[in-house]
Amino acid sequence: MPVPRSAARGRARSRRAGRAPAGQAARLARLRERSSGAGDDDMVVASVRFRLPEWVWVGPFTRRHPEARVEFLSVAEVTQDVSVSDCWIAGRPAGKWTAEIARFADVRKVQPLAEVGGGGVYRITFVNPPIVYLYRELGLPLPLPVWMHAGVCGWEIVARVPMYRRLKARLTAVDPGARTVSLRRSPFRSHLPELSDPEQALLAAAVGRGYFDVPKRVTLERLARELGRSRSAVSDRLRAIEERLLDSAFSGTSFRLAGFRTPPPTAA
Repeated sequence: MPVPRSAARGRARSRRAGRAPAGQAARLARLRERSSGAGDDDMVVASVRFRLPEWVWVGPFTRRHPEARVEFLSVAEVTQDVSVSDCWIAGRPAGKWTAEIARFADVRKVQPLAEVGGGGVYRITFVNPPIVYLYRELGLPLPLPVWMHAGVCGWEIVARVPMYRRLKARLTAVDPGARTVSLRRSPFRSHLPELSDPEQALLAAAVGRGYFDVPKRVTLERLARELGRSRSAVSDRLRAIEERLLDSAFSGTSFRLAGFRTPPPTAA
């Protein structure tokens, strides 16, 4: 006897109950495969979405005001446990959110700066959330800009695979439903095709000692002293390495650095 279409659809729905849609499940499987198949030397660029906790001011604030998109444009360390950021908040002119944000327990100071693009820019001093300490421990810069909307944060991780897994685990501890919405990877060494062994050694020393960190953990003078070389020699070589890396990164695209370099001064 033919089965009515409505009954067939009902049975199909019951079989699918509790499972993710096929397209979504396949996409998640591909993401897991890419992550598990990446080598430790691979750099991954992952976009992660997670729910903000109640104890970070921007979580309850954006849930209370879903029309207010918040973007962290910068971050600077005030003390070991306190940072200051310039944030753009959509929805109201500058100054309208000041009193409300200042009432959150983890906020130390709020200063409205300017009205920009249908919202306002605020300078907000706040107690560091735990993720800041993990980035500091790994020696990674915080990803900026970072957006928050309706209680959800869009976070981008750019790191080697082991660091990516540690960061993702920390975000999952905050929100078990945290999900990676996109992930791509490429071998780190593919960006060093034209560097000699001494240049790679110099670059590794500069990165390892924190010369490229923000703020720098070692000055150019100290780096040169530790390497037993002159300040000008290290500066010139690092500048040449940076140019080669940028040229390599943009090879195959329409962007070229030549038109943006400042020409050398002419003799008077």
